[in-house]
This record gives sequence, C-alpha cells and structure tokens, in this order.
Amino acid sequence: MLTLLSQTTTTVDPAAAAGALVGSLISIVIALVVVGLPVGGIFVKAGEDRWKGFVPLYNTLVLLKIVGRPWWWFLLLFVPVVNVVVMILLMNDLSRSFGHGTGFTVGLVLLTIVFYYVLWLDSSTYRGPAALAAPTAAPAQA
Repeated sequence: MLTLLSQTTTTVDPAAAAGALVGSLISIVIALVVVGLPVGGIFVKAGEDRWKGFVPLYNTLVLLKIVGRPWWWFLLLFVPVVNVVVMILLMNDLSRSFGHGTGFTVGLVLLTIVFYYVLWLDSSTYRGPAALAAPTAAPAQA
C-alpha cells in the first residue's frame, strides 16, 4: 500500500498578526491601569509614591514594606501552596494596617481588586505596619 503524505501550508496575514499584537498590548496597559490606580492610591495613603503601584513585582515589595513583612517573603510568593498562605497573611496585614478587621480581610482575599478600590477610596487612614504591631504575649503577673 502506498500512503500519501499531505502537507498543509498556512499563512498568517501580517495585518492580523499586528492587530493581535496591538490588541494584546492594549489589554496589558488597561490591566496595569486598572490594578495600578488603587494600589498606587493605597501607597499614597501609606506615604509611598503613587508610581510604585504601577510597577509589577516592585509593587509587591512595597506592599511588604507597608505591612511590615521582610523582603524575603517576596520569594515565598513563588512557592506553590505557600504563596496562597502568604497572600492571605499579606491581605490580613494590609487590612489591619488601615484599621479594618477580619471581614475586610475576607473581602481582600476573595475580591482583591474591588477591595483595593474600596481601601483606596474610603476614609480609612494608614496606621502603620500591622505585622510589626502584632500583639505579643502579656507578661505573667506574680
């Protein structure tokens, strides 16, 4: 038996490729603005520069500083499963740093971008790094 091999040639229209590239870039810019606005606003409330909220990865380092966690926690965000726990702790610290409670932390964890906007636009003020002000055990009384 003779098997015939067929070849298919596909061509991509350069205009379509350029359009896809431009569309992707526009989507990335929109995402950076949508996330950068509230993060930058939160940073301003905490005494940092607004532009830091628009720089991916660096904004996470600034967030760690704001909530009082060490810089090396950034590395933990690249470890599967551990990153989820670290983000929950960071959202809790962020919530407490602005005087909010557990309910706000749940909102930050489940609807992060929405609660970033709430935190930016509400009247709460930055009270300092919550992680550094964690309660310690009371000394035993005699």
